Amino acid sequence: MATRGTGMRGTVLRRVALATVAVALAAGCTPDAAGPGTGAAGPTKAPAPASSVPGTATPTSGATPDDKPPSPSATSPSASASTGTPAPKPLMGDGDESEQVRELQARLRQLDHFDRAPTGFYGTMTAGAVKKFQKRRDLPVTGSVDDATWQRLLSVTRKPTADELKPSTTNKLDTPDPRCMTGRVLCISKESRTLAWMIDGKVVSSLDVRFGSENTPTREGLFQVEWKAREWTSTIYHTPMPYAMFFSRGQAVHYSADFAARGYNGASHGCVNVRDRAKLSALFDQVKVGDKVVVHW
Repeated sequence: MATRGTGMRGTVLRRVALATVAVALAAGCTPDAAGPGTGAAGPTKAPAPASSVPGTATPTSGATPDDKPPSPSATSPSASASTGTPAPKPLMGDGDESEQVRELQARLRQLDHFDRAPTGFYGTMTAGAVKKFQKRRDLPVTGSVDDATWQRLLSVTRKPTADELKPSTTNKLDTPDPRCMTGRVLCISKESRTLAWMIDGKVVSSLDVRFGSENTPTREGLFQVEWKAREWTSTIYHTPMPYAMFFSRGQAVHYSADFAARGYNGASHGCVNVRDRAKLSALFDQVKVGDKVVVHW
């Protein structure tokens, strides 16, 4: 009987042990769960320790779900602040070429910030004129035109005329001498290096001109057209003088191929040189012997 009792107790103990193991497996606990993965359920990851701060997750590795890289806002909430909001693209800037640039130059010229005929091309001279305007109007001095600069310029200038947008001379016309305000007159300014053909105080057309050198200066004063020659060659210098209109002892208004080629790098022998042959041809047909000529500063 004692042997049988002992056997029964062994059997009961084995059954209790097996039941305990089954409960443990059902609860997810395995032998060596934190070890190298030798438990019956295979390798598992050790559970992360609870966070010490309520409501916060415990830091893990850098990988995010699905192994996607973290977004910039997640890694650096101040990313947008550090890079800043991109500045708006200027309306006009260096290298631009358009009719709006031409209008910009014409408006700047009204304010004496741009001293030549509008070209429609935004280069260093235009940038310098814009900087001058921005400085005087307490705007950021950038040299490019943003909306604030453009709106301020529109508010202090008027819409350019067709002649202001595409003037007949590169140089800006000077204020006419008082002697130019009556009758038919070739009003020639040494200050602005321009010739204005005027009738009764109104400018009909205008041309760029250059004058004699220090050794052969162009005479100043009130004259009149003495005679004209469509084709003429200087009897002193033996150079062509097309569309010559003589006004003072051999000095004349005439076309100069050298002026057309070299600009103001050269000078005449005292005559008033014109570089636009087509416009001078048209003027030659309008001017009459006896019309006034005024050469002034």
